[in-house]
Amino acid sequence: MTAVVTPMHTDDSVTPPPDGPIAATAAHAQLLLDSFVRLLGRELIDRAGTPVEQAMRLFRAPFVVVSHGTEADPILTYGNAAALALWELDFDTLLRTPSRLTAEPVHRDERARLLERTWRDGFVDDYSGIRISSTGRRFRIEQAIVWNLVDARGGYHGQAATFDRWTPLPAGERQPEL
Repeated sequence: MTAVVTPMHTDDSVTPPPDGPIAATAAHAQLLLDSFVRLLGRELIDRAGTPVEQAMRLFRAPFVVVSHGTEADPILTYGNAAALALWELDFDTLLRTPSRLTAEPVHRDERARLLERTWRDGFVDDYSGIRISSTGRRFRIEQAIVWNLVDARGGYHGQAATFDRWTPLPAGERQPEL
């Protein structure tokens, strides 16, 4: 099966986080962006402008960016517009969602191995796997990058992922894991 590159709308069709938490969202965006460049040696987005402008650019990026925290059962801490559309969530619901729910139960062991590999190596840049939206729509992500969120002092804050390729899967179709 050939992967489908599914472009996301980068217009105002998905509402950004409310103005109240924009400072916290901008701070988290900086952690995402700084960790990415520290671990991968390149920028995820153009870093021109203020932290708030960068946060809005990341939110409207035409690729998925999602992160989770450090809890025993990690909760999602960020999703840009592409992630919200793909997982069919609003921002407030995303922030209450355990990240394990982004994968079907049958694929959660494989997901746990990915997260362990990322923890150990700092990042993984070759991940493909099956995920599921909040409404049960299944899709295979391709060539995802998963990285640790580490601040300038070395404090660990969770993990993040980005990808721009996914293939919708028919309901009930099982695909072999890579």
